[in-house]
Amino acid sequence: MREFLKILIAALVPFLLCTALSERGFATGAEPDKEPPIDPAPCFAAISANDDDRVATVCGALIDNDKTAKADRIKALIGRAGVYGRRDQLDRAIGDYDTVLRLDPALADIFNSRGELWRKKGDRPRALQDFAAAIKLNPDHRTAKANYKSLAQELERLGAQMAVANKPSFNCATAKRPVEKAICANPELANLDREIDAVNTKVVREANDSPRAGRALQRAQDEFIARRNAGFGRPDYDLRKEMKARLDYLLAIRSH
Repeated sequence: MREFLKILIAALVPFLLCTALSERGFATGAEPDKEPPIDPAPCFAAISANDDDRVATVCGALIDNDKTAKADRIKALIGRAGVYGRRDQLDRAIGDYDTVLRLDPALADIFNSRGELWRKKGDRPRALQDFAAAIKLNPDHRTAKANYKSLAQELERLGAQMAVANKPSFNCATAKRPVEKAICANPELANLDREIDAVNTKVVREANDSPRAGRALQRAQDEFIARRNAGFGRPDYDLRKEMKARLDYLLAIRSH
């Protein structure tokens, strides 16, 4: 009996082993790929055709597919970011450019494009940083250089404006007249005074073709200041109203 069992087991083992291997191979072969690769051609065709609606859909599927090649994902992201930017969905566009630069941090054009979006959002420091990064990667990048220069000048102007904000055209430390002290104590009046002085200076300077006209304009400014000094303190004198009227008058002259 023992000999019979040995013979039976010896005969069954190869059969059972073969069956197990066959079943495993069948299960493995029958399991489909979880996410087959997507053809990038429809996305690229939509980008070439400037079909924003189609780019947003077909390129999104390409971007989200794990099997998408790196170069194809970058192209799709750039295309979709352009759509978001044109639709003023700035955060989404910036997010796509962020992903592009993580995949390839050597793309000067993308740093410049992202910088333009940061500037549009009002984040000037980040915009300047991106323009600088683009220039570092490509010193001959004309658009990035122009963007960097104009933004740097804008920041310089803003800095100058902040330095004189709420300050009049004269030195408050030496102000003696009551009207001057009142202007120094009121930020709105101080800003009005500075604007009046600045616009008047430009109007007089731009009257280069007629020195007589320039002298007449300056004389009118001097007369306004004299009336302001004399009228301040009277019950019927509205300093803010008179200053705004003077500024509007000078701006009207300048626009012509």
